[in-house]
Amino acid sequence: MYRTSNFCAGLALALAAGAVWAHGNVTPQAVDASALPQLGEGWRDENPYRGNAKAVEIGTSAFNQNCARCHGLEAISGGIAPDLRRLDNDCVALKDEAKKAACVKDDDQYFLTTIRHGRTRNGAVYMPPFEGVFSQEAMWSIKAYLETRREKPL
Repeated sequence: MYRTSNFCAGLALALAAGAVWAHGNVTPQAVDASALPQLGEGWRDENPYRGNAKAVEIGTSAFNQNCARCHGLEAISGGIAPDLRRLDNDCVALKDEAKKAACVKDDDQYFLTTIRHGRTRNGAVYMPPFEGVFSQEAMWSIKAYLETRREKPL
């Protein structure tokens, strides 16, 4: 009995260690957004690629290579980081179209600020900053992808 419980404990420890290493290389992977209209130097307030099929395709790949390890495959979080399908949920219940549009714009700005500057709390990095790593085009293509994964469609 003692050997069996030691074996089970060792197996559980090995599996847990394997899960930690399963995230693999966390170096950001390049995102080729050259097929999208270039946005220039100024940062946009709203997603210029909303509904753009090519942007969604690029954003899907970019998300899977760079974001899914924390935010989950297909943006379905396993609890490590926020479930990004819910990013725009506050806007869904708004009946007034002008208020809904303003809400979506605010969410776009929140998303862009977060991806550019990352998130820290009490000195701990919860999400690294991606400004200087990803282009604005790459960032907005990820948002275009996330909009196809919304939990509650607008």
